Amino acid sequence: MKKLLDGICILEITTIVMGPLAGQILADLGAEVIKLEPLDGDLARYSGTVGPSGMGALFANNNRNKKSIAVDLRKPEGQAVLKRLMKRSDVLLHNMRPKAADRLGLSLNAARAANEKIIHCAAVGFGSDGPYAGRAAYDDVIQAVSGVAALPLEMGREPQYAPTIMADKVAALHVVYSILAALMHRERSGEACAVEVPMFEAITAFLLNEHLDGASFNEDARPGYVRLLNPNRRPYKTADGWLAVMPYSGAHWEKTLADIGEEAVMKETWFATAAGRNANSETLYGVLVKALPSRTTAEWVDTFSRLDIPHAVVNTMQDLMHDEHLQAVDFFRPTDGLEGRLRSVPQPVKFMDVEETPDGPPPELGVHADAILADLGYSDEEIAELRKAGVLSR
Repeated sequence: MKKLLDGICILEITTIVMGPLAGQILADLGAEVIKLEPLDGDLARYSGTVGPSGMGALFANNNRNKKSIAVDLRKPEGQAVLKRLMKRSDVLLHNMRPKAADRLGLSLNAARAANEKIIHCAAVGFGSDGPYAGRAAYDDVIQAVSGVAALPLEMGREPQYAPTIMADKVAALHVVYSILAALMHRERSGEACAVEVPMFEAITAFLLNEHLDGASFNEDARPGYVRLLNPNRRPYKTADGWLAVMPYSGAHWEKTLADIGEEAVMKETWFATAAGRNANSETLYGVLVKALPSRTTAEWVDTFSRLDIPHAVVNTMQDLMHDEHLQAVDFFRPTDGLEGRLRSVPQPVKFMDVEETPDGPPPELGVHADAILADLGYSDEEIAELRKAGVLSR
């Protein structure tokens, strides 16, 4: 944990991945992140492989360095706890749909009534100004509606989801920088702002960054970046495995084509310009499809290393557990206090000359309730009454 955001308090009321990952990044940067959960906890607590402690891996990898309190916000006493938490927090981050947020006291107006300086961040599925506002949104849904799942159609294949929780994780990064920008704005101006991060718009922007292409200049043009939609752009089969290789510049292609005996391609009129090579990328990449099975992966690695052509062996997830570079940079950290945990996924960004302390484990449900409530001014007797009334989980 870095000390960059020391003194900043984030009240996180989120589930699954987008909100929790954003909260974890902020916690890793030193913010105090109080995770307020329902009495039965974040659904992700029970997702993925469950470790000896009973915690699911999905929760464990998105909630370290946080404090947990579980409160029934449907009860008046729970609303009173929420208001005190908002009063002492710099940021409220939630991923509720608008109607649920209003019902549970998490709207912008409710937050501002408790604390006029709080930054209100709503991580939602769809922007509140559009006709899709309020729709349920999970990763598969967003991959579909944003056009990501349909990309294989452009290459003559069936639609397919990326086999990773892509939409949530990309949107989480938008949440993080938005909150940091809002904090800086408040620091400079004294004014708190509200932030809305919609997954649909975030992932559509992510997709169309390059794929808008000709539609950037011509409203009738078909979007799609030709080189990336080329069916021959894929990992290539070698004599004994798979390899990624990407000759990008003209010089890269000249060296590659000369090595594999395809000099005739360089005589094509289109080969002389980047635009020409891009338009004919299916032909160029097709040469690689035919050539790479002729040598072993190791032989090609030697060749492309000598020619200084970008390339990489295709790693499986199991390969990553033993990758020499990841081992050298201490990517997989040892256990952080969670029983049975051998590895965790770290923040990949390095900050030089910044105070750092050991990471804390992802919290058990409601484990910090007493300390949090005491800090809010509740007495031991009042805390006991909240438990008796079923407002707290433990």
